[in-house]
Amino acid sequence: MDRVLGLFVLSFVVAGSATAWADGGAQGGYASGVSSVILQRATTTSDGAPIAYPRTERPEVTAAQVTIAPGAETGWHKHPIPLYAYVEQGALEVRFDDGRVSAFQAGDAIFEVVDTWHNGVNVGDTEVRLVVFYLGVADEPTTIRRTD
Repeated sequence: MDRVLGLFVLSFVVAGSATAWADGGAQGGYASGVSSVILQRATTTSDGAPIAYPRTERPEVTAAQVTIAPGAETGWHKHPIPLYAYVEQGALEVRFDDGRVSAFQAGDAIFEVVDTWHNGVNVGDTEVRLVVFYLGVADEPTTIRRTD
């Protein structure tokens, strides 16, 4: 798991760096024998909103593994801060209040929506396993569950 988290963090560092890294070669400061592949690059979240980072004196990054059983749902919730996820395995649908649905599968990077109610549903026969990075504020929630 530590290796997966390290590789995931590295992929975000790579995604935000110079375009010289885009070819996956040993450019951008790496020695030979090291390669880098951009998994995905975006300027918007999965619902098209611009990516924005929290402005705070108390930044905190939380790395987590989220597992969703076959047929299970996250429940309706929203995130007051940006988060990014990598789908390690499984098939996930993210459903929004307005009826839109985004589909993700193993190998996909997710640029999660911020302050938007949504529900993640495992639509496959195996567990969905996500590695998630929350870019939050110390002592403040990363997820808010809808109570209605």
